[in-house]
Amino acid sequence: MIDDLLMYSRVTTKGKPIAPSDCKAAFDQAIANLGMTIQETHALVTSDDLPTVMGDGTQLVQVFQNLIGNGIKFHGEEQPKVHVSAKEEEDEWVFSVQDNGIGFESEYSDRVFQMFQRLNKRGDQPGTGIGLAVCKRIVERHDGRIWVKSEPGKGTTFHFALKKAIPGEESQEEEETNGQDR
Repeated sequence: MIDDLLMYSRVTTKGKPIAPSDCKAAFDQAIANLGMTIQETHALVTSDDLPTVMGDGTQLVQVFQNLIGNGIKFHGEEQPKVHVSAKEEEDEWVFSVQDNGIGFESEYSDRVFQMFQRLNKRGDQPGTGIGLAVCKRIVERHDGRIWVKSEPGKGTTFHFALKKAIPGEESQEEEETNGQDR
């Protein structure tokens, strides 16, 4: 729990600068980090093409990992399935992380983003109840927004919106790589 609290507090103090960030790369890293869980549960995790947004790539990995991980963790009797997609809006991308899990009543939609708030009984599932609070804090650090729609027995879809990348700006990773070549 202490590690989770430190992670939560460091979202704003230890984050990298906001720069164009490849969400497909963030998704791929999140899948790699969840590899053992995916394998153990036989989860099917898929995505559409994902865009580049203004963000901290490391923190975006964390958002994808937490949301996908929840979709896998809170599955029903069926094989866990999680799909990530993005829809372009005027000045932002709206991401959806949809699962076929157990879902929950819509009256709890705001509560799930509060620290230490869990909808299941302690001990039913591992975790500290901080993951979604971290996601919210990261998305808000990026001047974005996050929300959820869920239905018991039918699954959950987390949505979050992030600003589009500014054309012509190099990502931080590209600048670091280019600097090493000189």
